Amino acid sequence: MKRVFLIVLDSFGVGEMPDAADFGDKGSNTLAAVSRGKGFAMPNMAKLGLFSIDGVTVGPAVENPEGVFGRCAEASKGKDTTTGHWEISGIVSKKPMPTFPDGFPEELLNKLSEATGRGILCNRPYSGTAVIQDYGEEHVKTGDLIVYTSADSVLQIAAHESVVPVETLYEYCRMARKICQGPWAVGRVIARPFEGEPGHFTRTSRRHDFSLEPPENTMLDWIREDGKTVLAVGKIRDIFAGRGISEFVFTGGNQEGIEKTLTYMDRDFEGLCFTNLVDFDMLYGHRNDVDGYAAALTYFDSRLPELLAKLREEDLLLITADHGCDPSTKSTDHSREYIPIVMAGAPLKAGVNLGTRSTFADIGATVLDYLHVPGETAGVSFYQQIQKN
Repeated sequence: MKRVFLIVLDSFGVGEMPDAADFGDKGSNTLAAVSRGKGFAMPNMAKLGLFSIDGVTVGPAVENPEGVFGRCAEASKGKDTTTGHWEISGIVSKKPMPTFPDGFPEELLNKLSEATGRGILCNRPYSGTAVIQDYGEEHVKTGDLIVYTSADSVLQIAAHESVVPVETLYEYCRMARKICQGPWAVGRVIARPFEGEPGHFTRTSRRHDFSLEPPENTMLDWIREDGKTVLAVGKIRDIFAGRGISEFVFTGGNQEGIEKTLTYMDRDFEGLCFTNLVDFDMLYGHRNDVDGYAAALTYFDSRLPELLAKLREEDLLLITADHGCDPSTKSTDHSREYIPIVMAGAPLKAGVNLGTRSTFADIGATVLDYLHVPGETAGVSFYQQIQKN
């Protein structure tokens, strides 16, 4: 019974790509930046080969890595969560999803206001934590929705839970998702509920993403069509608009995401468990919190032995990322970086260096290859290179 546990450490890039300057990210290196953070320690990932990856200059690298390791370049024209996960799962996005550095057009906002019956505040790129401090009090007084964006292809709606109940906010976001099509087809519409009093507003854990549906079959669809199981942990269901998923569970953070993954590891199934651990990106990368990011990676590394201990004879564990988010730069946005591949499992040869792969989609192709699932992706499987026998 073959199982693959694919864990995305959201935003854990391992160095700038050659075209990083085109995205305003020259010099970005999430791993290098975070390695300078207080208390950073990843000895278990190091044993598997994290610090042996091409281009990684932090360490120390172990002499004989126990896992398979490498890095992937992004072939898609983007550096956002949706594009990254879609590419991991086999789709290369040749055109970037639309962004709105000057705010959304009046026509779009008018449609959203008409649909919700509420006015609009802000309408420009903004930090998610700052926007509720600057517009939260006016929102509470008027009931108008705080609509904002970022450097990514997103439309975000923030509302106080006492003013707009969470389920109502979700419904507003569904309305926005229907409106945001064609030239307005942002990758994600995100509900951003918050609570508290003026001067002390805080975002709650009830964020919810409403993603654009993938334009073609992904790794998840192919696995499901082959009669196998796809389990989704964290925001995976949102990223794929529910497509190709057998069962899902949302999480409140990295700790819960790890716990849910461990629980699924006790289940008998054949197929894929796909986990996103979002705290690295949401809580630390976007807030330029180097020490917080370092602590979160150290925590994940401390839990890695539990994940490894639950692997069965035909299980693979594959740890990767979806983009970078260097917390040491002036920018609070994602960065155009290579992503790591770190793998473990009894079917694998130890110490294989995969070098630099040309697309994230090689990951999805490898998962399908290992599970003996037919399906077309933009990637090339590397399983033959790493299998033990």
